[in-house]
Amino acid sequence: MRRSLVLVLVLLSTLLGAPAAIAVVPGHQISYRSIPGVGGTVLKALVVEPTGQGSGPFPLLVMPSSWAVPNIEYVGAAAKLAKQSGYVVVSYTSRGFWDSGGQIDVAGPETVGDVSKVIDWAIANAHADGTKVGAAGISYGAGQSLLAAANDRRIKAAAALSTWTDLARSLYPNNTVNKQAVEVLLAAGKVTGRPGPVLVEAEDAYRDGRFWEVVPISAERSAASKIAQINANGTAVMLGNAWNDGIFAPGQIADFYGALTGPKRLMLSPGDHATAELFGAAGLPNEIWESVGRWFDRYVKGTANGIDAEQPVQLKPNNGGEWKKFGAWPNGNADTVQLDGRKIAAGRGTVADSGTILLSGALQGFLNIPTGVSLPFVDRNVAGVWSGPQYPRGATLAGTPKLKLQVTPSAETTTLFAYLYEVGPLGLGALITHKPIKVTGAGRTQTLDVELEPTVWNVGWGNRTALVIDTVDPRYLTESTRGSTVTFGPSSLTVPKA
Repeated sequence: MRRSLVLVLVLLSTLLGAPAAIAVVPGHQISYRSIPGVGGTVLKALVVEPTGQGSGPFPLLVMPSSWAVPNIEYVGAAAKLAKQSGYVVVSYTSRGFWDSGGQIDVAGPETVGDVSKVIDWAIANAHADGTKVGAAGISYGAGQSLLAAANDRRIKAAAALSTWTDLARSLYPNNTVNKQAVEVLLAAGKVTGRPGPVLVEAEDAYRDGRFWEVVPISAERSAASKIAQINANGTAVMLGNAWNDGIFAPGQIADFYGALTGPKRLMLSPGDHATAELFGAAGLPNEIWESVGRWFDRYVKGTANGIDAEQPVQLKPNNGGEWKKFGAWPNGNADTVQLDGRKIAAGRGTVADSGTILLSGALQGFLNIPTGVSLPFVDRNVAGVWSGPQYPRGATLAGTPKLKLQVTPSAETTTLFAYLYEVGPLGLGALITHKPIKVTGAGRTQTLDVELEPTVWNVGWGNRTALVIDTVDPRYLTESTRGSTVTFGPSSLTVPKA
């Protein structure tokens, strides 16, 4: 009887004490708030604050939304960051989209200035610590974060995922319009937002075939042109993109990374635009977002977690395999293949192409299904085809393949498309990387130095590489003319290996 009474008393004591114990368990709360941006424009935000972790002030992370995506985008990741690490996170809809006011200015001064306005508001209204600030985002939000880091010294660290660093180089590589990317961005902007004058004028120029007139807006909206300010601020920058990003290809990211002088980290992995980090934004397990959290813990909170002692360049092979880690961008041994001369007809497509943006890269990233080709079916009358070395024991390609291409077009303007494939014994190929090349000057022989997009790719035992160059690709706006020709002189292809 006495023992039963003791057990009852212990149980009651436990139950009565439970609310107090629960109250101090770390958690988070979410509120929907209106934040005044530049010029008083209202930005709609989901503010995620830690609970059960004291009264603050708390380190702050600001996350502008992606193009055409509302503020709910980062709430899953924000909840984990608030609960587990004690951050205040402001996930807000970018100016001109969905529930926020204003017009889309394509990461112009007002949109970038909004990041600083959100920081001001969070310090005044959300118990945020103005000395511990980070900025992060995916795609449009990533570009804003980098640009804001150049302007606002309070931003100690930035994490930019699926970002651009050079807008012209992304959408107009080698003076060739990435038609599919431009169409997707324009359509999404119209459906979910309110295009401002800059975007309206850019579309008019694109529709009229005057895309070169859009290029001058790029510098102001590209972090590559503000690298000196970012370096001077000492901002710790983490970059995470996908090898097959159909909107913001990885070459510009690798070059931007190389120009940074402060703490930096680069992660490139299989996938297409925003696919590699997609589930992490929702709060699900994700390698990229795990690194984002550790990056901010180190460079915003000041926690000694060892991330600064790790190899900063982390590259996952595009066709599967473990992360390969480097101290700097890989630039090791290379195979150089001499390419003999030949002549092709221009303006007609082949079975070789770069695939469809968002779809092809996602298939590569999630299912390891590459953009393929059957090399025997590539019409040699309208495409140049060259075989590379065979690798009896396989090889890992790592870095930026380079072409030194001697070419003579018969038309004033011709667009070339270079594709590098891994090819098996039956002639079936998997696209490793590619690049468009615009050539001008009818009858003029010229030698072009062309960098294909960088890659890390595991070539299978006994397979070889092959180069295909043709003059039409559905992803891009081609300027090749039917009836014209292209003559290739002695050229070379250099492919780096790990």
